[in-house]
Amino acid sequence: MTEYVFMNGEYIEADKASLPVRTHAFLYGTSVFEGIRAYYNKDEGQLYAFRMKEHYERLFNSCKIFHMDPKYTINEYIQITKELLKKNDYHTDVYIRPNVYKSAQKIGPGLYDNEDSNLIFSFAFGDYIDTSNGLKVCVSNWRRVDDNAIPPRAKVAGSYANTALIKTDAHNMGFDDAIVLSQDGTVTEGSAMNFFIVQKGKLITTRTTDNILEGITRNTVLEIAKKLNIETVERDIDRTELYISDEAFYCGTGAQISPITSIDNRPLGEGKIGPVSTAIQNLYFDVVKGRVEEYKKWCTPVYD
Repeated sequence: MTEYVFMNGEYIEADKASLPVRTHAFLYGTSVFEGIRAYYNKDEGQLYAFRMKEHYERLFNSCKIFHMDPKYTINEYIQITKELLKKNDYHTDVYIRPNVYKSAQKIGPGLYDNEDSNLIFSFAFGDYIDTSNGLKVCVSNWRRVDDNAIPPRAKVAGSYANTALIKTDAHNMGFDDAIVLSQDGTVTEGSAMNFFIVQKGKLITTRTTDNILEGITRNTVLEIAKKLNIETVERDIDRTELYISDEAFYCGTGAQISPITSIDNRPLGEGKIGPVSTAIQNLYFDVVKGRVEEYKKWCTPVYD
């Protein structure tokens, strides 16, 4: 089956999409992007793109920070994405990657005198992380990039060099992923996903001003926790709090809801997936597939 991408105003065959080797984004990491999931509901024969509007709003914020023009409105991006998914005719879960990038072919890192281009591609996609078994994670020796250095609030490709080091070193030490500290030693998030702990039935997560990406899935967790009558708190988290928590989990478009059962070789609770993580994960997967009426506003149907 021919797969298509949307590139600079056209739907073209994926294997014909390419960038010149001197493209600024390739040389300097000057692209901003989003990761969006679409979930296939077999019972309805429908593909639901989850919280597209919020993802494109965040893409626009990243563009503002990095002096980029997204070229289209948010509603136009939503329609373009729907059309792309239709052309690719998916009947499975899908990952969508919109990009706005600096496309001048020049040497020098400046964002000025540097044209903007865009690209959206998609592909069939299952679990990025095993969500059914508890993860074994560590606290990384690498620190999270700071808002006054490379702002985590912007989803910019260049900052993922930080993520690459974090993820790779954790893997090489035998862990599934890592938790990252800020420059002052408090918890921020995972390698590329937000993070929650559970203490005595209460959800605790870091604030949006704690050098984290302002996660769409994080916001979803906070919202559905209300439906489950789970108290939530946003505050600083010390490293040693990790070891005495009852549960923990990652959340993100890629990670979805990924429970953690040990941190730095210390088991959390009984060392297995806990009841709060399970309840949130179960409701989340119903929500994203359009099975919960009050949250169906977040699910954009692709097929008319």
